[in-house]
Amino acid sequence: MSIRAIHSAASGMDAHQFNLDVIANNLANASTTSFKRSRTNFEDLFYQNVKLPGTDSTAGQTGVGTSVGLGTRVASTSLDFSQGSIIDSKGDFDMAIVGQGFFQVDNNGTPAYLRSGNFTRNASGQLVVGSAESGRILQPPITIPNDATDVSISSDGRISVLSSGQVQELGQLQLYRFANDQGLLQQGENLYIATPASGTAISSVPGQNGLGSIRHRVLEASNVEPVRELVDLIKTQRNFELNSQTIKAADQMLQLISNLRQF
Repeated sequence: MSIRAIHSAASGMDAHQFNLDVIANNLANASTTSFKRSRTNFEDLFYQNVKLPGTDSTAGQTGVGTSVGLGTRVASTSLDFSQGSIIDSKGDFDMAIVGQGFFQVDNNGTPAYLRSGNFTRNASGQLVVGSAESGRILQPPITIPNDATDVSISSDGRISVLSSGQVQELGQLQLYRFANDQGLLQQGENLYIATPASGTAISSVPGQNGLGSIRHRVLEASNVEPVRELVDLIKTQRNFELNSQTIKAADQMLQLISNLRQF
């Protein structure tokens, strides 16, 4: 019946509308430091089986069946954690992770994780994420002396400064990884929260145990490719239009059926 076609096409329109929202968010964050793009995954819905494969008939057992699907829906969204391009920033406390791993910050008493390394220091000299909303302190904490100059951050995360005429090593950065990065919960403000799906955070020194290394005075750019997103945008728009045309065709068939009594 045409009613079934209308419901199937409506589910397609709803799914592609969701995909459009995901693409729009990717494009909106094309310039966001260390942003990771999302991808929408779809799955088909339950099937109505008119005749099952292998059904016995007078001519023998059938090799195929008869069934019709009832539409589609969004199965999940996947995060693309591929490396973004490295851009120069010249900031004394800016850094980028080249490879896998996350920084850890204190998010109101709860550990939060992020890739963006646009750090600055607060009034106490502690390194914090450069955000106008709140100063989330890097974990483990690193305190920079007020008279510190010539800041240096090595590839394995050792932070050194020139203070009182002497080179001082202030601390060691730690990076964190997860068994399943896809299980992380996106919190906004470039933050991720660990969940039972991601597993607990595993810490290590940069460059060891599968973690990436640190590059100083640079930042990781978003891994959104605008051309790719625009292609996906056009495909989504066309698929949405095709589903709307299906609804129109099904509606016309229903009108034709309802008008048969007039003949």
